[in-house]
Amino acid sequence: MTPFEVHPGDVPTWPGITDAGRVVARFLAEVRVTGDEAAAHRLLAAEVPAHQVTSEEPTTVVRTPGEYAAHVRDMFATFGRFRYVVEEVLADGDRVYVRWRQEGRGLTEIGSAVYRVQDGRIAEYWIQLDRLGLLRQREAADGTLAE
Repeated sequence: MTPFEVHPGDVPTWPGITDAGRVVARFLAEVRVTGDEAAAHRLLAAEVPAHQVTSEEPTTVVRTPGEYAAHVRDMFATFGRFRYVVEEVLADGDRVYVRWRQEGRGLTEIGSAVYRVQDGRIAEYWIQLDRLGLLRQREAADGTLAE
């Protein structure tokens, strides 16, 4: 698949997109790159568990749509209005895998997530981020490289 940039409000599509994929595509364009709370309420379940690994420890953060939208707006503080490029998408039934890179203010974050869609909304997801790579970029920009 050819990577594509997600632009606010411009819902992407790809060959073989599934119903679950359409929900995730709308989420990416209407929430993930905008922080739009109204769209978050349309596309996310009332509470969405985000399963992740932090410092090698599995954790789950549960967010409401409003909290998720605020989380995206918090990312703007780090990245500014970032560029969000989808590198790969795979879908199987109610699950959609997305691998991306997010670029802004000289920083690049690489991540991937598997979204589970239920009743037309994202109900849960599993996410992996290259936090160490991002930390090293930030330290290099500050001139304080960690060992």
